[in-house]
Amino acid sequence: MPDQLWLPNPPDGTAICLGFDGSLNNDWTAIGAETMDGYSFTPRWGPDEVATIWNPAEHGGRIPHSEVHTAFGELFDRFVVVRAYCDPHDWETDIEDLALEHGEEKVVQWPTNQISRMYLAIRRFENDLAQGRIRHDGCPVAAQHVGNAKKVGKPGQMYILGKPNENQKIDVAMTRVVAHEAKSDALAAGWEPPKPRRVRVWRG
Repeated sequence: MPDQLWLPNPPDGTAICLGFDGSLNNDWTAIGAETMDGYSFTPRWGPDEVATIWNPAEHGGRIPHSEVHTAFGELFDRFVVVRAYCDPHDWETDIEDLALEHGEEKVVQWPTNQISRMYLAIRRFENDLAQGRIRHDGCPVAAQHVGNAKKVGKPGQMYILGKPNENQKIDVAMTRVVAHEAKSDALAAGWEPPKPRRVRVWRG
């Protein structure tokens, strides 16, 4: 995957789900996305089409909340966001604001520190990836974070994803898992593509 071509984002207007993993000043902050047919990608935003990935070292040591908020707004404008699962840790107010702007039925707090929930999401992601139900855009940062992620054992024969050390981040990998869970839950809840409107043409 590191040598894979970084494919473009899907066309504007595509129905997608989002996954968000945020930090304040240590880990990275990122937004991941997946189309309803399984294309997992890192959204690009702004006039320079930069990735929705924030390394605090590149921002004076702290994640720019206002920039993340602006990026979210652009994604909601460009795409049809069906659901956005967001880890609220250290970002509770930001996520509440997003829910007010875009709808509580779309922006959902999804704590990644709940072991059983995260374990099941990881297992689903692993299984669907193995079955070819997920395809990736080749984002090099996502590839690196996926490669960094290790399984950390938890009681009940469960596991979560962990960092090998503080310098090997996994945050973008987390967003891919969470976005896939949002997509899977939306489909399980009965989401279907909106039917095209019929246009009646009057003839004289």
